[in-house]
Amino acid sequence: MNGGVIALIVVIALVVIIGIWLWATYNALVKLRMRVDEAWSDITVQLKRRADLLPNLIETVRGYAKHEQGVFEQVTRARAETAGAATPAQATVAEGHLQGALKSLFAVAENYPDLKANQNFLHLQQELVDTEDKIQAARRFYNGGVRELNTKIQTFPTNLIAGMFKFTERDFFEVDNPSAIAEPPRVQF
Repeated sequence: MNGGVIALIVVIALVVIIGIWLWATYNALVKLRMRVDEAWSDITVQLKRRADLLPNLIETVRGYAKHEQGVFEQVTRARAETAGAATPAQATVAEGHLQGALKSLFAVAENYPDLKANQNFLHLQQELVDTEDKIQAARRFYNGGVRELNTKIQTFPTNLIAGMFKFTERDFFEVDNPSAIAEPPRVQF
């Protein structure tokens, strides 16, 4: 074998290795992006579930506390804002508003002993607690996927491929006002 053939084989091998690396890197980025999209979808499903529970909870409390109209309107507005959130940034702001509104709603419920014993209210309360747990789990899964995707996009040499194929970093789904959740809302009656 002469030197030209060896050089050609080396060049072909390098091209194949680089091609395989490009293919594997691109596919890894696509998988991470899909995982983040799936996780965001899981969050929106749980937010919708909670939004569907809230009208029933409001109506149950309203039956006992007819003069607390402002609280019900606040929860209804916050529910609509959460349901309309399309991005993690919008959802973060909406979540802060909803958490504050729910604290007010449960503060009203504290004043009505008959309500606290109502089976429908207790069932709705348990469903809400279960949904909140699911939202937190979905948020953790989403943020983990975002962390992986953003790290991959920023890390050399993957950042070259990410830039070439227009992969963009995603926003974390964070709490807008950390002091609002410093102490979890009391949902026990």
